[in-house]
Amino acid sequence: QVELVESGGGLVQAGGSLRLSCAASGGTFSSAAMGWFRQAPGKGREFVAIISRNGGYKYYPDYVKGRFTISRDNAKNTVYLQMNSLKPEDTAVYYCAARWDDGRYYPPWNLLDFDSWGQGTQVTVSS
Repeated sequence: QVELVESGGGLVQAGGSLRLSCAASGGTFSSAAMGWFRQAPGKGREFVAIISRNGGYKYYPDYVKGRFTISRDNAKNTVYLQMNSLKPEDTAVYYCAARWDDGRYYPPWNLLDFDSWGQGTQVTVSS
């Protein structure tokens, strides 16, 4: 399993931007599809984005599409989540996740599709 460490969370005003990073170690990062999930207080963990091992496939749910962008740098074993036009409802703990890239490139994506998880980073958007 790959070890994942998120960073870049913080407090931002509505309409602002943040970029999250997730550094991977201990596994073959370039063979893994990477995802981001989030969990708001009192709610379940929900899918935010996924990127294939070579970056050719990306998918976002409607509630972040057009505002969030996932990217990766395989040379640095890092995946990113650029979040723009943030809203108070984006407030959550954001988690990075990894799965073996088996060539499946279609939704839906849920928790059970991923094997490794980071500890999360808090994102708070004030109104």
